[in-house]
Amino acid sequence: MPSFVGSIDQGTTSSRFLIFDQNGILVAYHQVEFSQYYPNPGWIEHDPAEILDSVQECINKAIKKFENKGHSVSDIKAIGITNQRETTLVWDKVTGKPLYNAVVWCDIRTHELVHQLNAKSPLGKDVLKKTCGLPITTYFSAVKLRWLLDNILVVKDAYDNGTLMFGNIDTWLIWNLTGKCDGGLHITDVTNASRTMFMDINTLEWSEQALEFFGIDGSCLPRICSSSEIYGYVKTVESIKGIPIAGDLGDQQAALVGQKCFRSGDAKNTYGTGCFMLFNTGTEPVISKTGLLTTVGYKFGKEPTVYALEGSIAVAGSAVKWIRDNLGIIKEAREINELAAKVEDTGGVYFVTAFSGLFAPYWRDDARGCIVGITQYTNRNHIARATLEAACYQTKAILDAMNSDSGHPLKSLKVDGGMTNSDLCMQIQANILGIEVERPEMRETTALGAAIAAGYAVGVWKSLSELDQVNTAGWAVFSPEITHEIAEERYNN
Repeated sequence: MPSFVGSIDQGTTSSRFLIFDQNGILVAYHQVEFSQYYPNPGWIEHDPAEILDSVQECINKAIKKFENKGHSVSDIKAIGITNQRETTLVWDKVTGKPLYNAVVWCDIRTHELVHQLNAKSPLGKDVLKKTCGLPITTYFSAVKLRWLLDNILVVKDAYDNGTLMFGNIDTWLIWNLTGKCDGGLHITDVTNASRTMFMDINTLEWSEQALEFFGIDGSCLPRICSSSEIYGYVKTVESIKGIPIAGDLGDQQAALVGQKCFRSGDAKNTYGTGCFMLFNTGTEPVISKTGLLTTVGYKFGKEPTVYALEGSIAVAGSAVKWIRDNLGIIKEAREINELAAKVEDTGGVYFVTAFSGLFAPYWRDDARGCIVGITQYTNRNHIARATLEAACYQTKAILDAMNSDSGHPLKSLKVDGGMTNSDLCMQIQANILGIEVERPEMRETTALGAAIAAGYAVGVWKSLSELDQVNTAGWAVFSPEITHEIAEERYNN
């Protein structure tokens, strides 16, 4: 009998449910966009109830499409979850109701708090780096939770009363899917936990040092699990009731798994709302000397933990959305490629997309975006091309840092995410990096990674070698077409 695995992919701007067969072929899916809230400059929020509703709608409609193709829900062996990381939710364990909107990963309301925390130690932002692998910035969940406790009275009251529950998106979804107030599981996995700043990446447990630093007792935190095991069973969505939830990975780690970067030295870059490069460093964490993040890559059951170095870019695909919505240069995102292809270069225009500061390797939360090099010659085609180049140049900065930290220069880069649909963008990326860029035909690798983790836990795949045949068709390879000297000159500019 055929085996299928479902995957909930809860992203920054939309939720999706996808169903894959055991060869990694996408059989059915449904996607729903949800609202973005900007209550103040630099603040970005989501409605937790709307996110949950969007996930449930995606599940029900994807299942209907699956059944219309002649398949049976009973052949779906497990469900994996992958999610936007660092986005912080708080709710009450008695009522099950959210106590505040979700504070999104790229929200920078904690700017002042971060500077106060950095002033507590001579080590500044790196005071917890050896413990959790991360600098103290607006990015991570711990500072968002601290802000909520300090500024939102109902959150502080629930904390004082012992009814506060904290989690990232994965924790919120699993708790709701497995029963809510009636026995819902309050858990997370090691990859999501490693993005909170609360977890010791060496022990994979909540760090007393980190909790004390942030002034939190830990009673509101979820239990940490591996990325691939049977956590529990769906109870609250009728169309998939009784199916085990068996995979849980933050979205970028899920893409690492989905791209099958299982060997030390493998790397992938995901071009989504932001841009995220992960480099598999093996079973020992490597603390970066160049501003990169040390994170858990994945942990399958009782198998050894695999770590990664990560470079994060806050703005990638969202710059295309800004060009569309705020400047009105294009009506649809795909049009940016048509404009960019009309010119050979940007005419000397460079776009620094620091809408909410700069992440790795700079960590400048005071940086702001700018478009420079504009002359009377400049037209919208040049600005469109500079928008595509922006993510490619920042990726180059991260790759250089990774090569320095690892001591083993990367020979090729696996890519996925919405911006990789542009052949032009990927060719620009290969030119700037000076290495081959490899793109799979089926680019839903984030969702596939969560499906792989879930399927692995229930025996759909019994070994990593069995995954060699998963998602192998139709790869495209982009090779550099300009000299190293020209690439370096443009990057230096």
